[in-house]
Amino acid sequence: MYVALLRFSANKAAAAEHMTGHQNWIRQGVEDGVFLLVGSIEPGQGGAVLATGIAREEFQARVAEDPFVVHDVVAAEVIEVAPNLMDPRLAFLKN
Repeated sequence: MYVALLRFSANKAAAAEHMTGHQNWIRQGVEDGVFLLVGSIEPGQGGAVLATGIAREEFQARVAEDPFVVHDVVAAEVIEVAPNLMDPRLAFLKN
């Protein structure tokens, strides 16, 4: 599984201009079953995406297509997590 940290960059002021595209990108990731959770990094530092069911290269390519990344509104960092011990409710993440 992956966590993408999308931290605001120097072009943060352009966020409003690209918000619709960014929201569509999020919606598509959820509809495709890749994004499990999307939320804000508080306080107001950017966002984070929890994803699974995709190869790392595919996820990195998807992150690179986010309009916020394309227009340098955020800088993206992808972290791969190999689950070892978890609450049974999250067992589906081990696959």
